[in-house]
Amino acid sequence: MKTDYAGIDYSHGKSNVDGKGFHYGVINYNVVGSAWYEEAQPNYGEFDHEDEDYIDPISWYIDYEDLQAECSDDYGDIFITKSPYYTWCQYCSPCAPGAGYLVNWTEEGVGAKAYCFDHDWFDSGKAPYPVYRVSDGSFVAPDCD
Repeated sequence: MKTDYAGIDYSHGKSNVDGKGFHYGVINYNVVGSAWYEEAQPNYGEFDHEDEDYIDPISWYIDYEDLQAECSDDYGDIFITKSPYYTWCQYCSPCAPGAGYLVNWTEEGVGAKAYCFDHDWFDSGKAPYPVYRVSDGSFVAPDCD
């Protein structure tokens, strides 16, 4: 949902942001859909003498060369910490200071410049926000338009 309100960076630029100036993107796995369920791997953490077939994972993650994301909270929020894509969006609440809440997208230059998933991650074939390439800032149109 487009918004004109950029939100507040409660971290003052000190958390949930990388050294390149991109903020981590946050989106619920229910918004992303089946691609997350198919691609994410379980993280069982470190454990002693337990069989991972009988314990629940502490998180789910994706760790590709150009894409890193993890969902570790009970609310189903995915944190995208590396991606070849970004969008402009509203800053998250104090719960994730400095991160960008992807579904509340803003005009270019307003709010957080946050890593995001591209259109292929969504069942509809279209992300719920505008997508730009990190490499050159170009707009990425969905194939379904």
